Amino acid sequence: MVWQDFSAFSSTNIASIRYEDEQAILEVVFHSGGTYQYYDVPSLVIEEFKQADSKGSFLAARIKGHYRYSKV
Repeated sequence: MVWQDFSAFSSTNIASIRYEDEQAILEVVFHSGGTYQYYDVPSLVIEEFKQADSKGSFLAARIKGHYRYSKV
């Protein structure tokens, strides 16, 4: 797997985000220490996520509840 890290951003909840294109896995690490992987997230959604002004709002509106996930 080859992970692509998101460019630097500022968020009160999210510490880092990365994406694995081949398997369409989005990984989100929270400042609280939790790490979640979301599965089958299309690259088009990832491009929109990268451009979002608020990563937390985008995650809540477009990722959570829309894709399978697991805590890792």
